[in-house]
Amino acid sequence: MSRIKSKDTKPEMVIRRLVHSLGYRFRLHRKDLPGKPDLVFPSRKKIIFINGCYWHMHTCKYGAVVPKTNTEFWQTKRQSNVDRDIRNVAQLKEMGWEVFTVWECETKDIKQLTVKVVDFLDDPPI
Repeated sequence: MSRIKSKDTKPEMVIRRLVHSLGYRFRLHRKDLPGKPDLVFPSRKKIIFINGCYWHMHTCKYGAVVPKTNTEFWQTKRQSNVDRDIRNVAQLKEMGWEVFTVWECETKDIKQLTVKVVDFLDDPPI
């Protein structure tokens, strides 16, 4: 468990390189915002979270995996991550931020991911 990173993960680095190459500039892991968002675009009032499918129980095949040992503990832990994500996104929206979540499995298809990220970042604020 000590080797599982919360920052600078492979999916996060893929997104950061992509967004930077598209010309967008951002701040990383702002501690003054709920959930310490992975990418923050202050001038646009937009945030991108990059979530691991397993840890945040995505609906894909990677998020649907049920641990074989200590199942109850891990299911509770993963569900608490999902609950915390919901609370953080709600707080951010109350503060006037737009939030976009990128899942680890989505980083496999860069072309489709690029379209989604550009659509989110270029869309005028609500």
